Amino acid sequence: MAARASRKLLRDFLFRRACTTPIAGARHCSSAAETAPKIPHFSKKGRLLTGTTLGLVIGGGAYVSTVDEATFCGWLFSATKLVNPFFALLDPEVAHRLGVSAAARGWVPREKRPDPSNLGLDVWGRKFSNPVGLAAGFDKNAEAVDGLLGLGFGFVEIGSVTPVPQEGNPKPRIFRLREEGAIINRCGFNSEGIVAVAKRLGAQHGKRKLDETTSTSSSSGEEVKPGGKAGPGILGVNLGKNKTSEDASSDYVQGVHTLSQYADYLVINVSSPNTPGLRMLQGRKQLKDLVKRVQAARDEMQWGEEGPPPLLVKIAPDLSKEDLEDIAAVALALRLDGLVISNTTVSRPDPVSTNPVASEAGGLSGKPLFNISTSLLKDMYNLTRGKVPLIGCGGISSGEDAYKKIRAGASLVQLYTAFAYGGPALIPQIKAELSECLERDGFKSVSEAVGADCRVATPKVHASSVISLLQSDIKTALKSAFGILDGPLPVTDWCRGRNKSGEITVDGYSAESTISECKDSSRIVAPSIVEPLSPSPSCSAGSTSTCLKDVLPAKTDTFVIPLPAILVGCPKQIDPNSYLTVERLE
Repeated sequence: MAARASRKLLRDFLFRRACTTPIAGARHCSSAAETAPKIPHFSKKGRLLTGTTLGLVIGGGAYVSTVDEATFCGWLFSATKLVNPFFALLDPEVAHRLGVSAAARGWVPREKRPDPSNLGLDVWGRKFSNPVGLAAGFDKNAEAVDGLLGLGFGFVEIGSVTPVPQEGNPKPRIFRLREEGAIINRCGFNSEGIVAVAKRLGAQHGKRKLDETTSTSSSSGEEVKPGGKAGPGILGVNLGKNKTSEDASSDYVQGVHTLSQYADYLVINVSSPNTPGLRMLQGRKQLKDLVKRVQAARDEMQWGEEGPPPLLVKIAPDLSKEDLEDIAAVALALRLDGLVISNTTVSRPDPVSTNPVASEAGGLSGKPLFNISTSLLKDMYNLTRGKVPLIGCGGISSGEDAYKKIRAGASLVQLYTAFAYGGPALIPQIKAELSECLERDGFKSVSEAVGADCRVATPKVHASSVISLLQSDIKTALKSAFGILDGPLPVTDWCRGRNKSGEITVDGYSAESTISECKDSSRIVAPSIVEPLSPSPSCSAGSTSTCLKDVLPAKTDTFVIPLPAILVGCPKQIDPNSYLTVERLE
């Protein structure tokens, strides 16, 4: 063994000596140099930089392996901010196309952290993990539903989808107003059509169902996880009409028949400013006829235990008071499942009006729309008396904005423009800020805060407080017609009046009511359904009181008081045939 090592050492020594000779060793050394790999020569700075990089990679990898999943997930979302400047350099439509493709291919972070518990809520019998959704217009053709839901949205609305494929309006059709945090678009319902979208949703539907089954079987306990009919997350489908279509309702019916089986809720879009004549469908008669036909198309389909998907209507922010009242009346009369408030505006409020891009035709979205759409949201909440779920959309860019929408009457909120500017990192930020806002003001859940700034007080009032609103010369007539009206009414007296024969009756009148403020800070209750009552024969001559009809249906939760023509302190006269509906106190 020692001899072999000695021979090897001697051979290596002789080879090195031969290589050092100028003639004999030149040939051998050159051939060896030709076959041996060339080792790059590093400078001192190069070696230092390489070593530092390797050290950071090794050290970073070792640290990442020790951090929890939530921390790493937060890093990934924060890292997306680095690519925002790159997207800002691109054409708006190219940037949008890249964003959809990235989400479709899973090149975006996936939220692994649970949502704050105070953000969960139930709407339409569906469980939302949080109320923050992505508005229609981003994923028009259902290409990236799974990736977008994975970003942490509580729900995603695709579309608008038209029955027949159409290109939309000519390009350019999207314009940035970066300083104002706004966008003007006139896309015009560019869509691949309901058939292509149905194929995608069908494939995704099966995959999401499988994911849901797998996650359910691997989880313990009986906890009901948030999600829709096809797995985690709620999916909305926004339906539009073709530009050349002469029968709008037929277009929406086709959309319902083809896509409703994949939707957790449906939206009829009658408010885009970029399709000629579309906004005319918001008129009272047109909207009523349209909704009735679409509801019938939905209800005639076969549904399981979950029933048909809720049907909503998306309205414009550029509506008059009369238009709002008409829409509210239709929503209540047809029991519409909800309203999306609102679409883009054709107005150019300050500071947008001074921007040269403001002259471009199309709908304005983003921060300048916030006040307009929030005011509209509040008005609609009051008009519908909080009985129609509302989705607040327009100008949301922070958790505080989302909170204001909720306090104005929104059960759910949507964003789009802020997401286009801020990227995925904006989503967890908004949810965290919204949770903090709820805690700050003492709300235990989103549902508790809905309509807090415009909440219509329920008409649970003492009868004595009602009488105090009336003129003194009316009080005697009221007492003679209804008996003693002080304090909470007992069950036996919740609706005492006289019929045409002068006999005591406990038949009440079913009427919904809203409460408005008088200038003396008192409140009046005005019924939305008015039906005159016949005077009682037993009432004294000249009495302004009227009594209950004996044909009115009995109710166990309301009673009716005749409302005189003038209420103390109120600026307007009230129809003397109107009646005051007050809910019985327990």
